[in-house]
Amino acid sequence: MSHLTILTEQEDKPPSEDPYPNDRIRPATNENLPSRLAASRALFISPTNGTAKEILKKPSLPSQRKRESRKFRLSPQTRAFRLRQFPNASDDEWNDWHWQLRSRIRDIVTLSRIIELTDDERNAIERHRGSLPVGITPYYASLLDPCDSAQPIRRTVVPVSNEYLHAPGEADDPLNEDDDTPVPGLVHRYPDRVLFLVSGFCSTYCRYCTRSRMVGSQGEYRFDRNQWEKALQYIESTPAVRDVLLSGGDPLTLTDDSLEWLLQRLRRIPHVEMIRIGAKVPAVLPQRITPALTRMLKRYHPLWMSLHFAHPDELTPETAQACERLADAGIPLGSQTVLMAGVNDNVETMMRLMQGLLKIRVKPYYLYQCDPITGSAHFRTPVQKGLEIIQGLRGHTTGYAVPHYVIDAPGGGGKIPLLPETIVGRDGNDLLLKNYEGKIFRYPDPV
Repeated sequence: MSHLTILTEQEDKPPSEDPYPNDRIRPATNENLPSRLAASRALFISPTNGTAKEILKKPSLPSQRKRESRKFRLSPQTRAFRLRQFPNASDDEWNDWHWQLRSRIRDIVTLSRIIELTDDERNAIERHRGSLPVGITPYYASLLDPCDSAQPIRRTVVPVSNEYLHAPGEADDPLNEDDDTPVPGLVHRYPDRVLFLVSGFCSTYCRYCTRSRMVGSQGEYRFDRNQWEKALQYIESTPAVRDVLLSGGDPLTLTDDSLEWLLQRLRRIPHVEMIRIGAKVPAVLPQRITPALTRMLKRYHPLWMSLHFAHPDELTPETAQACERLADAGIPLGSQTVLMAGVNDNVETMMRLMQGLLKIRVKPYYLYQCDPITGSAHFRTPVQKGLEIIQGLRGHTTGYAVPHYVIDAPGGGGKIPLLPETIVGRDGNDLLLKNYEGKIFRYPDPV
């Protein structure tokens, strides 16, 4: 039975910069503060009892961001795009992740100025209502082919009319996460680990999202401090939980203060040995990986990250720098890739992606068979295609570049690994094995 409460619909907007969503920090004015303090202090007003107290304002964020943005790479491709599509934006603004979030492409008018929309894409965008809206950072838009609707990464972020088809076996929550939710926003399926959904916001929305039901305009789902507190209380009271995966939405779209507040609370729980963050930010908003963020994250080891990549076109100089910063902070990086028809469903593309990830210090971890989300049939491949790809990788490149191919079983069965057949039979006391070249070998294995 679902424990989620029906709440009012929320807008698709970046999370508040306030680390405590139910409280407010209001800028001081000349009317409510002495003039000598007005430039350096602010009033904190509690919404619970209305009391106010002065707090020191932080140093100017714009100047901090400007210094950090100047240290970030800007590839020739994205610079040319910025000059063409955002001529009034400076390099500093372009490399400021806050600017990227504010400037996201969210409507058909803006998107049609950047890419030549087909009739099908245009109709699909105009029909959209509810969750999983269009949302693309200017940076990621710079990677899209403006003329080719079949370009792989364009297909992953621009809606098409096939999203409105409901194929047999599809569901809004095919993994049955809502029924494994003991408190709102926390999925507890495996014995020793939980999935902590901390946000319904992403900087860029993937059209094949497993949690499309709850991102963007979230409908019955809600993410706030009250939900976080209940989830933390559940983790505190469940000693079997030793591994917490923060996901959503994308946790890296939270502010540094908000994310640190969560990490601090989790680190206070003695039985939580390991914290993981699942994110696509390094691929779609690499500017978010600032030195300030990595300095903060490295205080909460052991901390791991599962990053989401779909195609080698995402492995740009900007994304490489983001991953280098995370790796230099001592964070082990693994990748998760969804197998998708017309995007990455061939050995050559997958080989380039997996080898490219290793070059930027990301270990390919999972290759997912596309979940049967409502309206995703145009992305799904036969399972045999995934097995062929694994067969084409194994033995033909380093083992570090070969991910685990899995199906996340519909109904809540968890991840089930899929492997090409390598044991082909027995001959007496010999086991017959097939190698990556299809040759048969014997291994002594008395029965």
